[in-house]
Amino acid sequence: MHFKIVLTDTARAQLKALEHDPDKKDLAQLKKVRKCLAYLQTDPRHPSLATHEFHSMRGEHGQKVWEAYVENKTSAAWRVFWHYGPNRDEITVLAITPRP
Repeated sequence: MHFKIVLTDTARAQLKALEHDPDKKDLAQLKKVRKCLAYLQTDPRHPSLATHEFHSMRGEHGQKVWEAYVENKTSAAWRVFWHYGPNRDEITVLAITPRP
């Protein structure tokens, strides 16, 4: 099943910040984030995402929030926080950020 990725205003702003920063490190990060989003779209349980429930947060309507790895074994590794919905075939991305 393919999912439609819906970005919250926060996630959209975080993605745009990566897109508009000319730093080569940020361009590499942007490539990793896009790869993560592509995996989420096709298979949210893809092994490289190491997806697991994030217990410190809930979605707008009380949905379980999941954490997916953009990268691993890196200091301040980036993560994507998301939940299923609001529609059956959608994933809502809440944040794209370094690990809190």
